[in-house]
Amino acid sequence: MAKPFTRKGSVQIAEIANGLIDPILARRAGINTMLLGSWDDIAGEQFAGCSRPERIRWPRQDSLTETGGGFSPGVLTVACEGARALFLMHQQAELISRVNSFFGFQAICEVRIVQKAIHAPSQKPPRRPLDTLEKRRLNDMLADVDDPKLREALERLGAGVIGARRK
Repeated sequence: MAKPFTRKGSVQIAEIANGLIDPILARRAGINTMLLGSWDDIAGEQFAGCSRPERIRWPRQDSLTETGGGFSPGVLTVACEGARALFLMHQQAELISRVNSFFGFQAICEVRIVQKAIHAPSQKPPRRPLDTLEKRRLNDMLADVDDPKLREALERLGAGVIGARRK
């Protein structure tokens, strides 16, 4: 595992989050954040936006000891939207090969495709535009920010926060 970037004792928030999330994902779904983060590359351009890995089901340990021990590949469950699931089904062999290449060993031997929505419809209410007084107040708050990119990001954030408030 790559060592996280540190600067004067600081650690990237992504490393901390991955350290907290990975054990839960591994226990519940048999996957990790690296697989989720690399899914677009693994699935390819054709399936990146319409599919996602949900879990890897590994054979139970007691069944492995009965058959002579060792490692046995698991079954990857992939959620896929609508009719694209049919096309993904035809690409199963290539997907298995790509996932195993990602892991560096034969981690899975089968793909189970579940048809379901991947992207939840956005239910955010539209933000109201800021009035003149609110714009002036936001500009006053950001008067000391010199970096243009930071200022632009803070303006968007401020407009979203202030615009969400009801008058």
